[in-house]
Amino acid sequence: MNTSTRLDTVRAPRKAEAAARLRERAGALFGGPPEEPAATDGPATETPAATESPTAARTLPTPDALITPDAPAGPPLPGGRLGQLRQWLFVRCGLEFRTVLALTVVLAVAGGLAFHHYWTGRPRTVQVPVAARLPTPAARPAPFPSPSASPSRVTVDIAGKVARPGLRQLPKGARVADALTAAGGPLPGTDTTSLNLARQVTDGEQILVGVTPPPAATSADSAAAPGGPGNPGTPVSLNSATAAQLDALPGVGPVLAQHILDYRTQHGGFTDPQQLRQIPGIGPRKYATLQPLVHP
Repeated sequence: MNTSTRLDTVRAPRKAEAAARLRERAGALFGGPPEEPAATDGPATETPAATESPTAARTLPTPDALITPDAPAGPPLPGGRLGQLRQWLFVRCGLEFRTVLALTVVLAVAGGLAFHHYWTGRPRTVQVPVAARLPTPAARPAPFPSPSASPSRVTVDIAGKVARPGLRQLPKGARVADALTAAGGPLPGTDTTSLNLARQVTDGEQILVGVTPPPAATSADSAAAPGGPGNPGTPVSLNSATAAQLDALPGVGPVLAQHILDYRTQHGGFTDPQQLRQIPGIGPRKYATLQPLVHP
């Protein structure tokens, strides 16, 4: 017997004992009953292990190799497959089933929070709300003119030696010169020195260019001169009377007539004879004298 055979003979009982322990562990893990070691007729030193080759003697079965589908199944562990899973986790990973379950719950919660953070923090396209369009000034209803508001234009009658006599509408505050221009200007050779071209025209006024007033106006002017109360004459228009016509009124001289013309120019004309009370120099008694002789 050579040296290699002696070594194999010595190691054979140890290998058999290790294989038995592996079978016991496999049986405890997978429910199989532990297998009894094969009985030997003689001492360990007399086993026929000498016939085995050194390679076969050094090859040991693994626990996975011991468990085959054809192997008889032992009694099932408590809990069925769940019990086997618990046992496998404890043996293989050193973890209990409740620990693995807790880790699973923690990972699920962490994953949910991460997904929520990603979903709420992603960039979004926000559409700017369309502002309500404000009505343009042209769309707004025009305010109704106030009854007391004065018109922005005046109408005058231009007669006499002008290119286009007739009614003309002029802007408020226009002068006699503007009226002549609107009528095409005076005819060649017409004397306009009797006209005050800088005077503002009033609504309803008649402007005579190059002609003398008709006899009716002359008689009215003479009738308006101081006389008996029984012959008061025709009332004078405060908006169209000249300085000479106002001067002919009783109690009105050149200075007061000029004040009346200035008031008419500044206020755009008279709307009521009572406005004469606002002119300096016309008191209650003088107004009572002028009231039946004038009209707007």
